[in-house]
Amino acid sequence: MANSLISDSLVLLQAVSVIIVAALLISRSRPFTEIIDGRPTAKSQLLLSIFFGAVSIYGSLIGINFLGAIISVRDLGPLVGGLACGPMVGLGAGLIGATFRLSEGGFTAPACSIAVSLAGIIGGLIYWKRGRFPGIIPSTVFAVLFELFHMLLTLAISRPFDMAMDVVAQASLPMVLANGAGMLIFAFIIVNVINERETMRERDRYQLELQIKKAELIVAADIQKSFLPGKIPSPEGFDIAATSIPAKEVGGDFYDFFKKDDNLQFVIADVSGKGVPAALFMALSRIIVRACSAPLRGGFERLRCANQMIVEESGSATSGMFVTLFLARLNLLDRSLNYANAGHNPPLLFRADSKSIERMDVTGVALGMMADMEYEQRQMILDPGDVLLLYTDGIVEAMNGKDELFGESRLRSSLAAAAGLSAQEILDSVLRDLGIFTGDMEQSDDITALVIKVERRCSNVV
Repeated sequence: MANSLISDSLVLLQAVSVIIVAALLISRSRPFTEIIDGRPTAKSQLLLSIFFGAVSIYGSLIGINFLGAIISVRDLGPLVGGLACGPMVGLGAGLIGATFRLSEGGFTAPACSIAVSLAGIIGGLIYWKRGRFPGIIPSTVFAVLFELFHMLLTLAISRPFDMAMDVVAQASLPMVLANGAGMLIFAFIIVNVINERETMRERDRYQLELQIKKAELIVAADIQKSFLPGKIPSPEGFDIAATSIPAKEVGGDFYDFFKKDDNLQFVIADVSGKGVPAALFMALSRIIVRACSAPLRGGFERLRCANQMIVEESGSATSGMFVTLFLARLNLLDRSLNYANAGHNPPLLFRADSKSIERMDVTGVALGMMADMEYEQRQMILDPGDVLLLYTDGIVEAMNGKDELFGESRLRSSLAAAAGLSAQEILDSVLRDLGIFTGDMEQSDDITALVIKVERRCSNVV
């Protein structure tokens, strides 16, 4: 008896192995993934009903004939079809399996036909109630319990009863073991497919969000570029060049020019942080600086006004956002330069006559740090051949592969070496030296620079 049970169990497990191979193939099919993704079609349900019905038929064909009854794994197809694909597939697979079992005959045919139909129906109802595949353990437990129910149904319906008892005694362990094992493996396959599909959906959602954000950043970058002067001024006697290179799609650096009468006012600024927050704060700062520049003459007054408005309008004193800014007014007739420096990197002034470089030091704290700040204004005269270089910390704090900073010393050397060139050539030379220094290192901060060179033919001094 024991040897017979083991032999029957092995035969059924072999049948399950073939079914599992078919399951692996069907789990990658379009009809199955449509069901898993929650978008079933009539066609996919019909095809899956046929497939799981065929699995039930194969289970019957490979079964073991004992006393006119067939010990098999025919319930497995409708069970999986119902649990994984819903009521319609479970019902269809169950009816196909039941019809075939009836055609085989035998005194247990009615009970087995009812059982295989109920396997698909109950499995489908469980799916319908939960709205999804119930999982590995619940499905396996259900398969085991259903086979026990199948045995009870056989005893209740099949006659003669003594023969039914013999069949149940012989079939119970192999059918419970084979159908339980088959469901366990099927469940692992289905859960793996579900997880893969969910991962794919998350990836697709992430890629879509990434594309949307990228498109938004491109629009933001275009808007931000529109904040920068569309045309660099070219007043008589002066050569000017400027550039701004954000580390990301958008950045927090900006420069600006506004000419009034015989005065050219210019600004370079660097907002704390990078990316979208810095870009938004940059836009606000630029608007405020322009608004404060119109009615006020002195640089200290303009910075005091801008600082007060930034603190009040942005809440920067509590948010931690601030902007360093250098603001100057250049008289185009006498070349006098009035400036105020709100915590910005000191611009470098190359003196053509002495070949020396001067620093235009800080005259006050960065804008937005606290209200009611005072700023000092200073004045100097530019001479023919002098070169003024304004820059942001993205240049001097750029690093190479050895974690060395480019630094002000290298910037001074670069400026001195190129001072005899045009403003644009000076700017290009500085950026080229910076690129050689950093090599393949990724740009970590926004880079902005502005060059003003007094042309030697200038004779506007009154």
